[in-house]
Amino acid sequence: MDSHYNAALTPRGRARMVRAVIDQGLSYRKAAERFHVDPKTVQRWTQRYRRYGQKGLYQRSSRPKCQPRRTPKRIVRQVIARRRQRWTMDRIAMNMGISRATVCRILQRNGLNRLSALEIKPPPQRYQHENPGDLLHLDIKKLGRFERVGHRITGRRVGTSRGAGWEYVHVAIDDCSRIAHSKIQDSETADAAVDHLLAAVRYYRSLGVTIRRVLTDNGACYRSKKFAAMCRCLGIRHRFTRPYTPRTNGKAERFIQTALREWAYAFAYTNSTERGEHLPRWIHDYNWHRQHGSLNHKTPISTLGLSGDNLMRLHT
Repeated sequence: MDSHYNAALTPRGRARMVRAVIDQGLSYRKAAERFHVDPKTVQRWTQRYRRYGQKGLYQRSSRPKCQPRRTPKRIVRQVIARRRQRWTMDRIAMNMGISRATVCRILQRNGLNRLSALEIKPPPQRYQHENPGDLLHLDIKKLGRFERVGHRITGRRVGTSRGAGWEYVHVAIDDCSRIAHSKIQDSETADAAVDHLLAAVRYYRSLGVTIRRVLTDNGACYRSKKFAAMCRCLGIRHRFTRPYTPRTNGKAERFIQTALREWAYAFAYTNSTERGEHLPRWIHDYNWHRQHGSLNHKTPISTLGLSGDNLMRLHT
């Protein structure tokens, strides 16, 4: 049985208890009173330490050394072989004359209790467009608002910001340069998606990049007539990801993970307003200063031939 290393009576606590008996000469009863345990417990751990040393202070497995009724290895191999032929648990149990529970335990121990584990995963199809603006990935991340420091920092769920609502982080990332743009909106409606698209197009245009295509998932805001009309007005071709396949829009998904780790959950913000105010500064650092592994550890902005802090772009 695993237990916390710093708990009261784990290997470290047992070592202190045993040392109190061996080194300090305390009786079992006195040591039991000091460590708030039964005297028999003190006696058992002391005897184990004297016999096995430090290893004797760890919990031993309760599994018996001899298990005569355990399923034979021959049966286990047959169950696994039938499972690899896509047989169901019920069919295996009926065919081999064993219980379904036995089949389930065997397959679970071998990681085959789900049929999906037998499917061969397709190799990742990595791609990158040649020129900035050829493809812009769009996505949305829903974050909860809060009015005070939450349980991620304090570790306590008391005094939470119940009823504070939600905010939606609309993100965009260029496929070639990995230059990102993000904006916090109050909703994920078509109007919010169109507003973010316009803001993103203006931002990339300020860098000399013209957006020609966008890639989104099949969310209602991206399937709306308003979003389609805005794409036609801007001369942008709109593409959709394969349904139920988030990896199709993998660059946006990966950027969201990075944003959560390095921005949203990286600091103890007083409230969600303070968190939102920090987003533009983090985006600037991501584009101008943060090295990107897929770009041979260069900054995204370096793909455009730009360098330096360029604080004017951050504060305009």
